Amino acid sequence: MELCIIGSGYVGLVTGACFAEVGHHVICVDNDQRKVDMLRAGKIPIYEPGLEELVHRNVSAKRLRFTTSTQEGVDGSQVIFIAVPTPPQPDGSVDMTYIEKVAREIAAALKPGAYRVVVDKSTVPVKTGDRVQATIQRYNKEAEFDVVSNPEFLREGCAVPDLMKPDRIVFGANSDRAADLMKRVYEPFKAPIFVTDIASAELIKHAANSFLSLKISYINALSAICEASGADVELVADGIGMDKRIGRHFLNAGLGYGGSCFPKDVKAFIAIAEELGVPFHLMKEVERINAAQLERFLRKMRDGLWVLKDKHIAVWGLAFKPDTDDVRNSVAIELINQLVKEGAHVTAYDPKGMEKAREWKLIPDSVKLADSPLEALNGAEALVLATEWKEFANVDLDEVKKKMHTALVFDGRNFFNPKTMKELGFIYYSVGRPPAR
Repeated sequence: MELCIIGSGYVGLVTGACFAEVGHHVICVDNDQRKVDMLRAGKIPIYEPGLEELVHRNVSAKRLRFTTSTQEGVDGSQVIFIAVPTPPQPDGSVDMTYIEKVAREIAAALKPGAYRVVVDKSTVPVKTGDRVQATIQRYNKEAEFDVVSNPEFLREGCAVPDLMKPDRIVFGANSDRAADLMKRVYEPFKAPIFVTDIASAELIKHAANSFLSLKISYINALSAICEASGADVELVADGIGMDKRIGRHFLNAGLGYGGSCFPKDVKAFIAIAEELGVPFHLMKEVERINAAQLERFLRKMRDGLWVLKDKHIAVWGLAFKPDTDDVRNSVAIELINQLVKEGAHVTAYDPKGMEKAREWKLIPDSVKLADSPLEALNGAEALVLATEWKEFANVDLDEVKKKMHTALVFDGRNFFNPKTMKELGFIYYSVGRPPAR
């Protein structure tokens, strides 16, 4: 099939590359000429395992191409996916400027008698499909089209396998014609297809991310109870996670959730519920617990170091999770900024996130960036593990101890084994776990 993806950011580029990989012909549209030139030159603007090879392979096979022209994309495609940003506004609601602009561009590009399916792929508030439909009709009364909602469930760091082998495909459509075309798009993926009305599909994405955020906040709240009682949050999580109704996924205590999706989507869902006249108090508490988790960790650091001012602290991790260079709304970044604010001298290392953290000015200039995990430790009075990159598991802990001025470790991701750390002579703090006996 001939497909168009408008927006070549994280979701758009991964989706376009994976659609091309299964045999569709895909044209990705972006209004950023610099990004399009970069993609045409074979350079990938984001780090995502497996994506670069996928893009190169399908560009070479002439199944994937890039343009700045919405008209070109709409003219040659049966299905048009909207995958532009939906950033948060100061009150937590979603800024729909980009979606509305693209809807008008599509309206201008549609030609009479040429039926198209317009798909909301971006994470949008419920009722957005109705508004996209009305906008296109307002600017092109002769257009023949249907609007579909098709939420994405990609996890950064494993987005390619998530899309190539999805556990389910969800889309909402109000016509059989549109639904049939969408089924053809996703047929090569051999995954269960769940078809709903548009409003239900729109709610599914926000509901899913909010529920996962709730699980993270639940286990983090439980970690405080474990610390107060001497219990081990890892064992508690294993025990409750064996219940099939609960499951072990997302029950990992740590610094709290971050990134470009969960914080934004939770805020948006709260704002959506308020707008509908149904306040979502549960999700407000999820946000409160998440914010409190970082403050609890900082208190632990203050207790261990007594005073943070003038302390030399190494931080391993800048990205909000491993296997991505995404540092947006990263708890690791928040932690570093707070340490600097309190007068600490910070040296940080991350395998992929340092360039963007500096380029986007998310960390102060005073923060030093090291070339390796061990280099970050020179003279450090404490090490903070903020992102659980696999690379850190391969570092020689004896060398870590030798590099440090004081063998003090604050593990924000429960990455290391408390018993091992004690045997090696570290003073070790983690989240919700008792000290090794």
